[in-house]
Amino acid sequence: MRPGMYIGRLGNGNNPGDGIYVLLKEIVDNSIDEFAMGFGKEIRITIRMNEVTVRDFGRGIPLDSVVKAVSILNTGGKFDDKVFKKSVGLNGVGTKAVNALSENFYVCSFRDGESSWARFERGELKESGKGETREKNGTLVTFTPDSMMFGEYAYNMDYVESMVKNYSYLKKGLTLNLNGTAYKSENGLLDLVNENLSDEPLYPPIHLEGEDIEIVLSHCNAYGENISSFVNGQNTRDGGTHLAAYREAIAKTLKEFFKKNYDPSDCRQGVVGAISIQIQEPNFEGQTKTKLGSNYMWEKQVHDESGALKTDIGPTIRSYVNDFVAKNLDNYLRIHKEIVPVIEDKIKASQQEREEISGIQKKTRERNKRTNVYNRKLRDCRFHYNDKVTEKTQENIENSSIFITEGDSASGTITKARNANYQAVFSLRGKPINCYKESRKKVAENEELNLLISALGVEDDLENLRYNNIIVATDADDDGMHIRMLVLTFFMKYYPDLIRRGHVHILQTPLFRVRNKKENRYCYSPEEKEKAIAALKTGVEITRFKGLGEISSDEFVHFIGPDMRLDLVKLAEEESIADIMSFYMGDNTLERQNFIRANLRSEEELEDVNI
Repeated sequence: MRPGMYIGRLGNGNNPGDGIYVLLKEIVDNSIDEFAMGFGKEIRITIRMNEVTVRDFGRGIPLDSVVKAVSILNTGGKFDDKVFKKSVGLNGVGTKAVNALSENFYVCSFRDGESSWARFERGELKESGKGETREKNGTLVTFTPDSMMFGEYAYNMDYVESMVKNYSYLKKGLTLNLNGTAYKSENGLLDLVNENLSDEPLYPPIHLEGEDIEIVLSHCNAYGENISSFVNGQNTRDGGTHLAAYREAIAKTLKEFFKKNYDPSDCRQGVVGAISIQIQEPNFEGQTKTKLGSNYMWEKQVHDESGALKTDIGPTIRSYVNDFVAKNLDNYLRIHKEIVPVIEDKIKASQQEREEISGIQKKTRERNKRTNVYNRKLRDCRFHYNDKVTEKTQENIENSSIFITEGDSASGTITKARNANYQAVFSLRGKPINCYKESRKKVAENEELNLLISALGVEDDLENLRYNNIIVATDADDDGMHIRMLVLTFFMKYYPDLIRRGHVHILQTPLFRVRNKKENRYCYSPEEKEKAIAALKTGVEITRFKGLGEISSDEFVHFIGPDMRLDLVKLAEEESIADIMSFYMGDNTLERQNFIRANLRSEEELEDVNI
C-alpha cells in the first residue's frame, strides 16, 4: 500500500535510485551477507525480460522457515548480531518488500541434500513444497517487479553492472556473475579508484586498510571532490557520517602534517578516492540505505552487573575514522616522501585560486545586494525562510527543488504553478557564459552564475546544498537547448559532484497538446502525438509548445507535480569531464561535425516536430 516506506520510490528504471534496483539489491544483499559470514564464494545474477534470478551458495534459508522468511515481517536470522555482525540490512523487511512488489516471486532453499520452495503472486502464497536435491547449498530467488506498481519499466544494465562491480570491489574474493560475465576484485577499493579514474592522478593512489576500514586517496587537477563511500558493502551515494568524517580527516591530517593552517577545502580540492567501513547495525536515513545516519561504530543493549538493561556504545565513527587516517596517512607520507611536495603544491595552488576568486565573488555579491537583483532572481520556497530550514521532514528534504529557467515569462509560469512549500525558481537573464572557454576568474565575475551559486548555497561546501533536486527547465527550441548545455557545462566543470550524486535533472515538458471538445492530452514526442490523434479521432486541435511561457500555469501545474518527468543528468565514474566538455563545448572539430551529421533528424522528423 505504501511502497515508498520500503523502497524509496517506484520509477521506471531511468534513475539508479528507482525501486526496481532496490528490489534487486535487497536480494543480493542477503547473498553478500552470507559471503561476509564465510559461506559461498559466488553469486549468480541473471536478468532476462525483467525477470531477475539470484543464486548464491551460502547456507540456504532454514527449510522450515522459507515461507515466513520471505512473507512475514520481522523474521530472519539477521536480528541476532551474533549471526550477522556487519550486514547491510537488519530490518527484516527487504525480501518481504520484494515479494510484495513482485507479480511473481519464487524462492528455493537448498540445504544438505534437501530443498524447500515457495511460489507467490503479488505477495500471496500460491504453492510450496519440499523434496530432495543434488544442488549445492544456497538460496535461489526469482522475481518479476509488478507492472501494476512500476508501470512500463526496464532494467538499465549499466546501472546493474555498476552495482555488481561495486560489490566485487568491496568483497575481495567474491565472484559475481551477471548474465554470464564474471566480476572479481583482487585489490578492493584500489581497483575501484584505478579503474574509474577519469583524470590522471598527481601521484599513485594511497591504499590503506584496517580491521573495519579501508580508504583510497589521491589528488588530480580537477575541481570538486570525487569520493565514493560504502558501509558494509552498501554504496552510500548520499554519504553520511562516515564520508563527513573522512573528508574532515583528510584536511585535518594534511594540515597537521604540513604544520600549516590550510583551509580544509584547499586540502580536498581535486581529491579522488573512496572509503568503506564495517559497523554493527547501521542506521540509514531512509529504506534505500543511500545515506548513513549512525554516529557510532556499534551500539547495543546489554545487561549490567545488576541485571539492568543499558546501552553500550563503541567509538564514534568520526573519532574512529579520524584516528585511523591521522595515524596511517601520516605514516604513509613519512615513508613515501616523494609525493609530499606534490600534495603541498596542489594545496597551495588551490589556496591561491580560492583567495583570488573569493575576493571577486564577494564584490559581485555585494554589488548584487545593493541593486537587489538577488531577490528578483530567486523565488524561494517555504522550505527555506531567511536561510533557516523550516518543516525539515524527510519528505520535504527529498522533494526540495530549484527550477533553473530563462526569462520572465517562463519563470512566471513555473512560479505560479509550483508547490511553494518546497519548489523554488531561479531565473537566468539570457545565456550564461561558456565556462569551458573562460577562466575561473572570468566565471567568478559573472553576475548570473554567482547568484546561482548563492541560491544553491554551495559557495563554501557542497554539503550546504539547499535543494535536493536541481532542475534545468528551458524552452524546447535551439536557444533553450543551448542554455541547457551552458548550465550543464558550468556544473560539470566546477561542481561535478552535484551530478555524480544525482542532484541535477532536466525537466521534460510536453511538446504538443492534442484536444477535442471533451478531452486534453499532452504529448512529449511525435509518437505520443500520433497516438493521441488516433484516440481522440474527430475535431482534433493540435498545439505545438515551443516555449515554457506558452503553457498556462493552470496546465503547467500537472507537469511539475509528483509525476513530473525528469531526466537525470548522469556521469559515469570512468568518463572524463575534460574530454566530454572538449568534445561538446570546445572547438568545432571534424570529429564533432561528423557526430552532428550522424545524428541529424530527417526532413520528415523536422516537419513532424515543427508543426
